[in-house]
Amino acid sequence: MGERSAIEWTDATWNPWHGCTKVSPGCKHCYMYREKKQYGQNPALVVRSKTTFTGPLKWREPKRIFTCSWSDWFHETADAWRPEAWDVIRHTPQHTYLILTKRAERIRHCLPPLWGKGWPNVWLGVSVETQEYCWRIEELAQIPAAMRFVSAEPLLGPLDLSGWLATAIDWVIVGGESGPKARPMDLHWARLLRDQCLQVEPGVAFFLKQLGGIADKRGGEQAVLDGRRWTELPV
Repeated sequence: MGERSAIEWTDATWNPWHGCTKVSPGCKHCYMYREKKQYGQNPALVVRSKTTFTGPLKWREPKRIFTCSWSDWFHETADAWRPEAWDVIRHTPQHTYLILTKRAERIRHCLPPLWGKGWPNVWLGVSVETQEYCWRIEELAQIPAAMRFVSAEPLLGPLDLSGWLATAIDWVIVGGESGPKARPMDLHWARLLRDQCLQVEPGVAFFLKQLGGIADKRGGEQAVLDGRRWTELPV
């Protein structure tokens, strides 16, 4: 994690705190839990970073920053630290911050003062793994934001997002689960989401990150659907 990232849809990652607690089936095989345990750390303990909290203040070139890749920006344990982290964002308008959460019900209560219609350098997103968790999109749709997105990763079943794509969602990221005990993603589920994005006029950006798997997550050039890489970004 840091000034560069291997995640294709972002340039960098920033973790002012790390550690998280699981809230839904998509968390079951969380990569952060696996990697934290490899370092001999407790992944369920949410702690403020001693080294990366103000990292973006040092990055002069504009970056798209995946925020809290090892935690959740809206985790309740971080309530005391979040105002200072919002200040980091406010003082770095050259960057675009991608804030992705499974705690959509907390967004409204954790926004900074003067949020207004949304800060232009903050994109808000929710993780949705199955139709059961589309209520997170409903929560997100009520929040004014410069850009709203959905991460359907790990995608664990077919999703119908058509009710939100035309009005509330600007970008859809799709990915299968990877790592030990990875649950398979049916390509038809990804195809359904792609088609829903294409049917909206003028179109919702669709990004297929990876197909998922145990030994190989089949990302990058292997993430092909119907003969094409889908790596669209919102504009």
